[in-house]
Amino acid sequence: MISFITKVLLDLQKQNVNFSDITFVLPSRRAGVFLRKELSNIINKTSFSPTIISIESFVEELSQLKALTNTELLFQLYNSYIELTPKEEQEPFDVFSKWGQILLQDFNEIDRHLIPQKNIFEYLSAIKDLDHWSLNPNPTDVVNNYIKFWNKLYPFYKHFSKSLINQKKGYQGLIYREAVENLETYIQSCSKRHVFAGFNALNTAEETIIQELLQNDLAAIYWDIDKIFMDSSYHDAGLFTRKHKENWKYFQKNSFNWKESNYSTLKNINIFGVPKAIGQAKTIGNILNSLSEKDIKNTAVVLGDENLLLPTLNSIPKHINAINVTMGFPLNSIPLAALFEKVFSVQINNTNNYYHKDVIDILKDQYLSTVFNNNYTQKIVDIINTNNIIYLSKEKLLSLSLNSEQNDIINIIFSNWNNNPTLAIQNSFKIIQLIKNKLIEDRKSNQLSLEYLYRFNVLFNEIDRLNKKYNTLTNIRSLYNIYKELLSSETLDFQGEPLQGLQIMGMLESRVLDFETVIITNVNEGVLPSGKTNNSFIPFDVKVEKNLPTYKEKDAVYTYHFYHLLQRAKNVYILYNTEIDTLLGGEKSRFISQLELEGIHQINHQIISPEVPNYQPQLLEVKKSEALVNQIKRLANSGFSPSSLTSYIRNPIDFYNQKILGVKDVEEAEENVAANTLGTVVHNTLEALYLPLMGRILTVDDIKNLIPKIEKYITKFFKDEYKEGDITKGKNLIVFEIAKRYVLNFLNFEIDAIKSGNEIKIIALEEKIEGIKINIEGLNFDIDLKGTVDRIDTCNGMTRIIDYKTGKVEQTNVTVVNWEDLPTDYKKYSKSFQVLMYAYMLSKKTALKFPVEAGIISFKNLSEGFIKFAKKEKPGNSKKDTNITEDTLSDFEVELKKLITEICNPNIPFTEKEV
Repeated sequence: MISFITKVLLDLQKQNVNFSDITFVLPSRRAGVFLRKELSNIINKTSFSPTIISIESFVEELSQLKALTNTELLFQLYNSYIELTPKEEQEPFDVFSKWGQILLQDFNEIDRHLIPQKNIFEYLSAIKDLDHWSLNPNPTDVVNNYIKFWNKLYPFYKHFSKSLINQKKGYQGLIYREAVENLETYIQSCSKRHVFAGFNALNTAEETIIQELLQNDLAAIYWDIDKIFMDSSYHDAGLFTRKHKENWKYFQKNSFNWKESNYSTLKNINIFGVPKAIGQAKTIGNILNSLSEKDIKNTAVVLGDENLLLPTLNSIPKHINAINVTMGFPLNSIPLAALFEKVFSVQINNTNNYYHKDVIDILKDQYLSTVFNNNYTQKIVDIINTNNIIYLSKEKLLSLSLNSEQNDIINIIFSNWNNNPTLAIQNSFKIIQLIKNKLIEDRKSNQLSLEYLYRFNVLFNEIDRLNKKYNTLTNIRSLYNIYKELLSSETLDFQGEPLQGLQIMGMLESRVLDFETVIITNVNEGVLPSGKTNNSFIPFDVKVEKNLPTYKEKDAVYTYHFYHLLQRAKNVYILYNTEIDTLLGGEKSRFISQLELEGIHQINHQIISPEVPNYQPQLLEVKKSEALVNQIKRLANSGFSPSSLTSYIRNPIDFYNQKILGVKDVEEAEENVAANTLGTVVHNTLEALYLPLMGRILTVDDIKNLIPKIEKYITKFFKDEYKEGDITKGKNLIVFEIAKRYVLNFLNFEIDAIKSGNEIKIIALEEKIEGIKINIEGLNFDIDLKGTVDRIDTCNGMTRIIDYKTGKVEQTNVTVVNWEDLPTDYKKYSKSFQVLMYAYMLSKKTALKFPVEAGIISFKNLSEGFIKFAKKEKPGNSKKDTNITEDTLSDFEVELKKLITEICNPNIPFTEKEV
């Protein structure tokens, strides 16, 4: 393969030109590196190197203006805005920056295409005037301000461009316009010959400059275009080149260099549909693994999305040692960016108390973890979770710190920055310095992290310089916007040998370059090409009328770049995402469809799916070792409770994790009161209210006297259980009121029962039962039972064992048909099992007078009253027996012993149940 650059040099050599007297002007600096390499292969004698320069640098030299960064231009534009706008109408910088960016882009396009400025701005103003009913005698303030804005665009432009020129500085469009103004002077003083190579889409300023140099015999131009694209009247890859050939007077008398026939040569084109970005990165690795070492040296991986860079680097086969990355790693993808994102987020809210999840996120950040050890962070997490602290103050955090370094970082991050951008910048420097001091203790292991810190230090230095120079940042939000603007444009550049090994680049870096093997990723609509994005104040029809580029031209640019990569390549791999994502690109690109419809090449189109192992989920099984059996014996000796046994019925693995291993659920702060907290509060409140009434027959007055005490006890027990959590607003206030209503409804229910003639006497509240021995044949160790009964009373002489439930319970939940089902079906019989076990334990502890009743009072179903345990003879039979007798407990005892025997049997493993 003879590359385009080589062909240009050979043609010039054939003309016996002196390369030392030539100025090569190329679309990018990177192309110049490859040109210099090819030149060294062609020239066989010692000579001075020609001038090799990018088009941007060439135009900058012509204009005598220095290009400013986009961020500094925004500050300059804001200065012009402030000077031309009455004080009462001025917007703060953070609001201005949102539309100021768009205005800068429009100024840039207007100047690059040499549009008469006054003409287009007055034209736009007139259009907007008509759009908003200029003949309306009583326009609204909104309409007036809108029209005023459009009328000010030309004054803004004049003031802004004039102030920049006075400083010998400019934005790209202004530099191009000034270059055209200076062109005649340059031509008169110029002696060198210029060679323009590899251009495609040229703005009006570039066209003017190149044509003038061509007409004055000071330049030659070489186009890198294929005959197929040029000869087609509709193919977008040749859109611009066709226009240049047709419209430039130079080509009426001079030859057009060149139309080639490389695209139609035999190519191995593979199109792979791959799910998601990571799938594409892994596919790149597989393709590279199949290439020889010789092929790798002439291979380019072109990433349609820069976010794919890191996954791609991690997927490159280990045997590929030489890699050259030209696109740079985005600074906003570095983990350190996440830390400053969190810090700015808590400070923008401008508060002295910080949301607990934000605090934990910051303390657990990988960079701050060098300052905050795990003990401190875990200590804070435990205190937050235990006390339900939703918001923390700086003082609280300081009270728990372990050393002066921790004090310093807490004082910096969690002090109120008072919405002061200068203080925010100073504190950002301090954060960087504190992290640096810890990292340099092990400099060798932390080289990359220290490089990250350095780049962020440079970034904040630039923000500090801009803030001091222009003094327009008035709050932390405006500072944050500038930080994000700079962060999005900064990259961490890789060091490597640009002419060796595998080349990884973005689409624009591929201009003028040729490779035998090309891998292109993210070839999806919305990515390649990017689609109908229109971030501009200038309407589409005005752009068309004034010959300004629209999305049509932008798509044509990417079409050219895409097909240029294919022109001289022999092996092409095109990857696209099969998973449609409206944010990151839709279906496969039109480029793929066009390739397939052209019928020029044989194309291998495959959908690649990741290899999914044939995994058959298996239920977890834990065999009972001798140590495990001993642990079960200890648990049996300490006592089985109804809740522990029903947890085994629900899922033996849960029982194993919770009761044997002692694994607890992860404790988290309750932002909203949890159901178990509500239940505890209601239980404790009823115990406190009824405790003075123990041992006596209840009267209506007794219960009525309890009602005024409800709020006091509910508040007390919420404070005990919910600690420092706030129950005065939001969902928690609703739960607080629900708790009050539950208790009040229960008291009213009790009053109604007494009024109906029922004689109720409280026997016990929250009765703890322990040490109940049970002998099971075949088990030669002690087995105890334990539990706590919510309430024991008598109603008309009948003993009742009552369990409170804040959830909804119905009669079917406490009705048993077959005793054998009791220890097997958790959903149906867990509540029956619990109340029967309470009755069983009480019968062992005291001499119960049979029959007794056991059941549930459901606060969500209070209309059902006391829902009694019932035994049905047959499933369809409505006859139920609610009396619990010795025979009932004897039948229950059989199932209880079976269940405990199974738990203790060393030959029966703990087996997970299917959910």
